[in-house]
Amino acid sequence: MPVLPHTAIYTDNRSGKEALCRELLQGTPPPELRFLEGRRGELFSNARVASLLEEEARHGRAGLNTPADRELATLSSGERKKALLKHLLSTSPDFLIADNPLDHLDRNYQQELLELLENLSAQTLVIQFLSRQGDLFPFIHQYAFLNGSKLEGFPDYQPQPAPIAPGGPFQGSLPPAPERAPCPKGPLVAFRNVHLSYSGKPVLRALTWTIEPGDFWELRGPNGSGKTSLITLINGDNPKAYGQEIDLFGRRKGSGESVWEIKERIGYFTPAMTDRFRGYHTLDHMLISGLTDSVGLYIQPTDAQRSLAMAWLRLLQLDAGKDALFNDLTEGQQRLLMCARAMIKHPALLILDEPTAGLDDDSAALVVALIRKMATESETAIVFVSHREEPGLQAERILELHPGPEGSTGIVIHHKKAGERGRQTGH
Repeated sequence: MPVLPHTAIYTDNRSGKEALCRELLQGTPPPELRFLEGRRGELFSNARVASLLEEEARHGRAGLNTPADRELATLSSGERKKALLKHLLSTSPDFLIADNPLDHLDRNYQQELLELLENLSAQTLVIQFLSRQGDLFPFIHQYAFLNGSKLEGFPDYQPQPAPIAPGGPFQGSLPPAPERAPCPKGPLVAFRNVHLSYSGKPVLRALTWTIEPGDFWELRGPNGSGKTSLITLINGDNPKAYGQEIDLFGRRKGSGESVWEIKERIGYFTPAMTDRFRGYHTLDHMLISGLTDSVGLYIQPTDAQRSLAMAWLRLLQLDAGKDALFNDLTEGQQRLLMCARAMIKHPALLILDEPTAGLDDDSAALVVALIRKMATESETAIVFVSHREEPGLQAERILELHPGPEGSTGIVIHHKKAGERGRQTGH
């Protein structure tokens, strides 16, 4: 059997992937990919998952078979991708476009997906779009780079590592914290023997976890282990926190605090938040809205707020375009700005949920550098979630969730020195 012309297309955050995907699926590929003419393809991507979520929100169904017939919106991002891939492969396409397929998948399922697609590659042609060089499928042997709308270097393109700026990419000190009410003494978050279930299905079991001021944590676990649910117990969005032994910022959850009192002490970012800012938001207004915890800015900013926003823009090297619109930035620049927006008030606790997902290698390295700077130059406790081992991003402690039939339990891993790790059990 002849070897199929599987192709990897390297992209960055300026590449016109959406337009090229449409051309391939409509049967009008560029000359380099003419071998796709007359073949029927399917798209496996985060954007496809997002469109199915919107379909479900509007019409009550997404058209996919999901575990235990659960709504797509109740699944983790990895579980959603698993359900989509199973559906696409059931249609027996001639080719599959896999757009950053490893994003949002836990380490075990990344390997499972690689094996599945390698077996599939004997009879189904695979076009892989990838922004991270380490994600290349091993069965692919011809390559190109998508420079805007043009394919370059086909079929022998080889990516080159970006030069590293001396002293790091962000020069100068972290902008200072604005005046805010002091946080109560003691732990910021304390979970004691916390249980969580949905529709009778256990998610978390007897979880104990404490976050102290200035801590630097990674929250880790496979898809569906309860990471997102755990975050919602902290940020005030989950009513199942009430009646449990959960203390937030010195107060028992459910003792009369408002959601806004909790959010005032928390900075939060996940890439899905970017979709909320579809209007005409300037960069300085985007940052200032992080001080007011609003989607958009509906007040006249003070001189002090404008000055603080400019200090952050200078740090991010975006001050020359302060009057530019947020939607005109590259995806990597948007991600940096959103991380800064979550941090601008120097919250007691900063939660970053997969902050590098979907970024190219260079943009992800910048986000990692910014997180490290925020961790070392502030008193803010940081919790980040990532399915990737990002170079240079090592937390002081890891809460690792381990699923079981009665829900996920937690193991706390302490990083002592570089390369040395110790374990402490925390149920």
